[in-house]
Amino acid sequence: MQSLIGPIVFAAVLVATGCGDTKPATPPVPNAASASTVHSAPAPAPEPVDTVDTAITGSGPIIVEHQVEMTAQRDGVVQKIFFDAPARVKAGTLLAKLDDRQISANLRAARAKSRSIAADIKNWESEAEVLKADYVRAQRLWDLGLTSEEQLQHAKFKAESDQWDIKRVTETLNTAQEEERSLELELEKTKIIAPFGGLIARRYVREGQNVAKGDRFFWLTAEGPLLMRFTLPEKLFGHVRPGQAVEVTSVNLPGEKHSGRVKEISPVMDPSSGTFEVLVELMGHHGDLRPGMTANVRLDNPR
Repeated sequence: MQSLIGPIVFAAVLVATGCGDTKPATPPVPNAASASTVHSAPAPAPEPVDTVDTAITGSGPIIVEHQVEMTAQRDGVVQKIFFDAPARVKAGTLLAKLDDRQISANLRAARAKSRSIAADIKNWESEAEVLKADYVRAQRLWDLGLTSEEQLQHAKFKAESDQWDIKRVTETLNTAQEEERSLELELEKTKIIAPFGGLIARRYVREGQNVAKGDRFFWLTAEGPLLMRFTLPEKLFGHVRPGQAVEVTSVNLPGEKHSGRVKEISPVMDPSSGTFEVLVELMGHHGDLRPGMTANVRLDNPR
């Protein structure tokens, strides 16, 4: 029994020593590594490509401000066509003409009527001078006591009545002149005249064709200045300014690049699409760009 006491005491001392070593003053290395991972922040995600800091792109048709389909302003028969597509014409050029013989005859009759009424007015004015002289003579005779008051009043009222006749005939002349002017306007409607200089892109009628009011005659388009209208999302409103430089290209003309500037910005949004319109004017030589072509536009540094 005494021989076992020594080993037991020695074992107890070893156990006590091992338990004291299991309580270190500093945390283990794996815990320090995990704490470092918790305090580090993830890298920020890149901004989307379509933010306002990048270039703005859009597409739309090439247009011109002056472009119109010329139509007939009255019924008639096409008498003569003077120009055909693709002729270039100046403003005020007579392009086509309707048969105007009936209107011309009516206009000549109206002018003759106006001249007749004007001559009638001259006759009334001459008679008024005679009646005025009769009234002056009757006034003098009344002053001398050589005529009655009834004769004086008769001469006075007759002279006044003639003045009213002159006014009546004058108004008749005004009516005749307005009828004459109306026929002159109808005569002008038989002429198809270019409202601006440009290119005849299309002709719709032929000589001898019977047309009605509103039927198309020509499609006339100006060749410049070239414009481009496109839309942008509403989040970019305020980041595009008038006068800003742009670059215009076309997929059909890969070798051409054109410069332009922002001309107009719509002050309102389209509620159905959430977009607003921008109008760009091309500057300098237009190359092979033509109205109606689709082009792309790029605006750098929109801020």
